[in-house]
Amino acid sequence: MKEWHIQHMEKTVIKYIKGLPENATAWEKRQHRRYGGITRVCRQINYDIKHGVTNEQVLELLEAIKSDSLYLDLRNDVDCMDRLAEIESLFDHTTQTVASPRFIVE
Repeated sequence: MKEWHIQHMEKTVIKYIKGLPENATAWEKRQHRRYGGITRVCRQINYDIKHGVTNEQVLELLEAIKSDSLYLDLRNDVDCMDRLAEIESLFDHTTQTVASPRFIVE
């Protein structure tokens, strides 16, 4: 079951980073508005962390997206890198959870 949560975390992060395609249908746009925001992504990553995903695995995925040739198409898109930076800024490297964007005090 831990493997499933690792895959789920990877899919969630990559789906958020890719964003909504330009030729998205009305249904996809509505689903993205409901479930595609950073708050939902943080909640899903927290869920996976509670069920066995470690901080190291989350950090490894974020680093792999920045450096691995598998994610070259994501690195070439400026919007994707902005969303990656947003996830990284919300992720606290010292705790076991992802910060919720609602509770960040600037």
